[in-house]
Amino acid sequence: MPATEAIRPLLLNSEDLRGGAARAAYRLHEALRAIGVDARMLVQVKHGDAQSVLGPESVPARVAGMLRPIADLAPLLAYRARRKTTFYPGWLPDSVARRVRRLAPDLLHLHWITGGFLKVSSLRRLQRPLVWTLHDMWAFTGGCHYDEECGRYATGCGRCPALGSRSAYDLSYWGWSRKARAYAGLPLHIVTPSRWLAEAARASPLLSGHPVRVIPNAIDTRVFRPIGKTAARDLLGLPQDRRLVLFGALFATSEPRKGYRYLEPALAQLARLAAQLPAAPLSAVVFGATQPAQPPQFGMPAHFLGTLSDDVSLAALYSAADVFIAPSIQENLSNTVLEALACGTPVVSFDIGGMPDMIEHRRNGYLARPFEADDLAQGLHWVLESPDRHAALGARARAKILEEFEAEKIARRHVELYREVLDTAPGRQT
Repeated sequence: MPATEAIRPLLLNSEDLRGGAARAAYRLHEALRAIGVDARMLVQVKHGDAQSVLGPESVPARVAGMLRPIADLAPLLAYRARRKTTFYPGWLPDSVARRVRRLAPDLLHLHWITGGFLKVSSLRRLQRPLVWTLHDMWAFTGGCHYDEECGRYATGCGRCPALGSRSAYDLSYWGWSRKARAYAGLPLHIVTPSRWLAEAARASPLLSGHPVRVIPNAIDTRVFRPIGKTAARDLLGLPQDRRLVLFGALFATSEPRKGYRYLEPALAQLARLAAQLPAAPLSAVVFGATQPAQPPQFGMPAHFLGTLSDDVSLAALYSAADVFIAPSIQENLSNTVLEALACGTPVVSFDIGGMPDMIEHRRNGYLARPFEADDLAQGLHWVLESPDRHAALGARARAKILEEFEAEKIARRHVELYREVLDTAPGRQT
């Protein structure tokens, strides 16, 4: 068997730092390098300065990389009734295979390849063993990243609700059909970070013939760790005399899937419940969005912090909060939930998607009945009403992450997979 250091994987993601999939892929890349794996990462748009992350090689290529996600969306202009949801057709030609030939990795580990980065029809031209971590449903749908429970990916798409289409042969049908042709006979090794997404992938006609295994996202528990609440609040300018309910994500208030529409009624109900208790008053804290023009009716003061771009500030924010709320309506394995739990902050969410993989009901947080804002409020109240309970929840939250999601453990699980894939690849000498 090859030594760990001898494996040379190349991770592919459209970006290195911006977005949940990018952060997950980059963290895995760093974790692999930390245990001696010669991992590199190839991206279409590079935000950071890591030398092992390879971006466009010229100014024109950098400009093209920033424009390609926009160009890939051009076919959507024909669907004026489409929903406000992420949908990438994946039609643009690409030159990734040329870069791969020059870099000559042992294995390719695909992550989020949409936004004009890599067409599925190009996978065959890569001519390397392929591992693909799915960060959403795009790999087996006609183009949407989350199907919003429509389930049409199981029958070939068409008449796409996301597109507002009534045609059986719409853009989603052709996207699904392209993937069916691209995957036929192609040895793909599928990884999903959550059990929910694994079940959906196995139910898909596109991926049902490929091996699917669950390996969660990695998190650096040296960065995301509990720090003193008083110091964290002082650093961020947050009040010391209030219990803080934290909510946040990229595009926290504008991405419908993140469930902002449930936040307002849940917090308003929480404010009514908490008024009955002789404890510190409440405040809401929101990151990933600025103060909206129309003030939200939370029933409590709100602090909008905008976008926090570094992990140290995020870790301080999670530590400053008393509870994190994640009211997403469909979710794979949320980085924000992992981060909050790693910092010893209990989490309240709906019992959907990958949330049960991280949140143990009434042990490190609370899983509310799906899409019932009142139950979210009950969960928040249950977490906050007892200081002793809150401390126990936080300790178990941290322990859960150390046991199941710590970066080195996840990196080594990927090394085991890489070795298995390389040892069974056609023509491989073992």
